[in-house]
Amino acid sequence: MVTSLKSGFNVAGLFIRLLKNRAMIGIAPSRLRFLRVADRVPSGLVAAPTDLRAVDPYVAQELVHGRIALAGRILDTGGASPFMLEMPSAAFEERLHAFGWLRHVRASKSDEACARSRFLVSDWIALYGRRIKGVAWTPEIAAQRLIAWLSHSPVVLQNADAGFYRRFLKSLGYHVRYLNLIAKYAPDGEIRLKIRIALAVASISLPNRAARIARHGMKLDRELERQVLPDGGHVSRNPRVMLDLLLDLLPLRQSYINLGHDVPPGLVPAIDRMFPAIRFFRHQDGDLALFNGATVTLANELASVLRYDETSGRPSRALPDIAYQRLSAGTTVLIVDTGLPQTLELSKGAHCGCLSFELSSVRNRFIVNSGFPAHAAIDFRRASRSTAAHSTVTLNDTSSSRLSRSRLLGPIVIPGVTEVNVERLTDQKGADVLIASHDGYVQLFGYVHERELELNASGTKIKGRDSFQPSQDGKKRAIAGGLDAVSRFHIHPSIQLTQLDEESVSMSAADGTGWVFSAPGQIVNIAEDVFMADASGIRPSQQIEIPFNPAETMDVRWLIEKKPS
Repeated sequence: MVTSLKSGFNVAGLFIRLLKNRAMIGIAPSRLRFLRVADRVPSGLVAAPTDLRAVDPYVAQELVHGRIALAGRILDTGGASPFMLEMPSAAFEERLHAFGWLRHVRASKSDEACARSRFLVSDWIALYGRRIKGVAWTPEIAAQRLIAWLSHSPVVLQNADAGFYRRFLKSLGYHVRYLNLIAKYAPDGEIRLKIRIALAVASISLPNRAARIARHGMKLDRELERQVLPDGGHVSRNPRVMLDLLLDLLPLRQSYINLGHDVPPGLVPAIDRMFPAIRFFRHQDGDLALFNGATVTLANELASVLRYDETSGRPSRALPDIAYQRLSAGTTVLIVDTGLPQTLELSKGAHCGCLSFELSSVRNRFIVNSGFPAHAAIDFRRASRSTAAHSTVTLNDTSSSRLSRSRLLGPIVIPGVTEVNVERLTDQKGADVLIASHDGYVQLFGYVHERELELNASGTKIKGRDSFQPSQDGKKRAIAGGLDAVSRFHIHPSIQLTQLDEESVSMSAADGTGWVFSAPGQIVNIAEDVFMADASGIRPSQQIEIPFNPAETMDVRWLIEKKPS
């Protein structure tokens, strides 16, 4: 099987489109003020969808005592409104305004925690209910808040008086109308889809005519059809996005059924496509692979989603629409990124990790990418997207694509990589072979990076080759003798590394599973590293490095062999 991907990015077109969309979102508040329908108050609440996300009653206890724990930070309010205090971080502020933390109170259901939640909701309505600006009213946060308020309305309304009940309903209606106005102008990808999900949830949670419910379902269907590709992958190419979407889509599907509404015809097929894709990205330890913005995955959240999986069969060998490859034999799994962003706008969360791979064995992850530190400072988040933060090769300490610093365009990925070629075959001994190449270093240095991975039939030996070949016009741009390349293999923090000799390193897991990494004729180093996708935050780790000069050594071959049990 041979495939080739080519980009067709248009920066000027994106620039114009973003200007128009930002302008339309900017005038949405003024349009709301002139629409009499914006002041209509829903007559009540019909249902409160379930929330499959992990809960922690301790968070509710802390809330009662005036302490709010979000995004790895704690804010001690002293009983005051947190919205009037300085926020510990931007991520904390976003989580606070999104109100997803209400799920912890729903797990507790104590009168004190419910009263405190109601106070915070009431305070938010008073301060931000009609002031549509800032973080509180960004499209993504507004959509998350609408879903959270609807899902956890029993908590917010427990022992509430009639005045608060009316203010709460009025704010829900205002959210619905605001999101309706901006939906088609919101950033493409997950945010736009989340808005459509929120509006569909609201259409069946609040009193509505059947025609309006069907209309919101139809719009959700269109967005699902566009964003959830035939192979089940999401257009963002981020494995974690699929999990986040399922955490919202599964309760929505069940709510349609419980309330006796017709389920939008595209909803169930989209969910069914996503389950095999989620399994594709699962490692032997049960966690999701760390590609293109994926971060730590809570085991109970993944388990709560997968228990609804009614599809069957082993994970596929490839996801061709989002361009990933999976090599699997015995208890060994390799997952490889062989693609590029589908559009410039969708690349805002993409990483420069083309041809990077991850390796897991038995119930351990051995070779990983650094992962995305969702709550870290912007410099760490940018660093996590660099090629050096992935298990692949960097040339002259340069990423294969670069990240924009434009305030309007956002942190999009600017090629760099514009073409990826992939060949997949099985050799005479039954080994699974993947050969892939990208042109990310052609423009700057005149070289094409090719990587070959071979996993034997028993899953005990992995042969690798990294090659830099001059492109057709590479002689004009290549820097003779002046290029330094490094093959990096980021190691999961739970794995112990031991230098055996200058050509080999031992990798050992706590359960006794071990592999030996070697590169005959090369110098193999152990270097310090950081792992950015841990539940406890950024933590120290190690990496294996093979430095070489492409002008002198065009092929670097390496071998990973499993130790005998």
